[in-house]
Amino acid sequence: MRFKEIEHKYVVGDRFDLAGFRAALDALAPTRHVTLRVCDRYFITEAGRASRFVIRHRFDREIHQLTLKAVARDAEVRDEINLDLRAGDQQAQVDAFLGAQGIVWQGALWKDLEVWDFDDCEVVHYTATADERSVCCVEFEATHKPTLDEALEVVRRYEAATGFSGRERTPASLLELLWPEAVRLTLGA
Repeated sequence: MRFKEIEHKYVVGDRFDLAGFRAALDALAPTRHVTLRVCDRYFITEAGRASRFVIRHRFDREIHQLTLKAVARDAEVRDEINLDLRAGDQQAQVDAFLGAQGIVWQGALWKDLEVWDFDDCEVVHYTATADERSVCCVEFEATHKPTLDEALEVVRRYEAATGFSGRERTPASLLELLWPEAVRLTLGA
């Protein structure tokens, strides 16, 4: 479970009650609440195309990571391996490292996000923008996950507390939501 991401993603529209959502989460007493602007760069390499994974490079004021994310028909449970880079901006090194692996596609997106951290879950509301496309989402990701069933129960508990129980979640990854043609063409998904 250490290298599994377990989350539910919901696409929310302009009429989403963000103030009510914030109030519901604040009532649960998060351990941390922060807003960030993040740039995520995604890469599909030759190996990624063959083995169905993407690489994400994230560098913001809190995190500097290189992440391998499996591509699956449903992003509820998928492999995710994070490497913490921590030594400042290493964009040139990341570009050289991935370039040596044969990049077949790449794209960058900006996220304006709000994060609520709890002992067992991370809840995020964000707007992601790439080129002329934009999507607004809410994600519930279990951070305490001794088993798949327990992790999914964590997610369901926060969904219930914020009014998301019974709503239809999207099985698509953010990459698929913003660049469906890239995922189809390079990964055959």
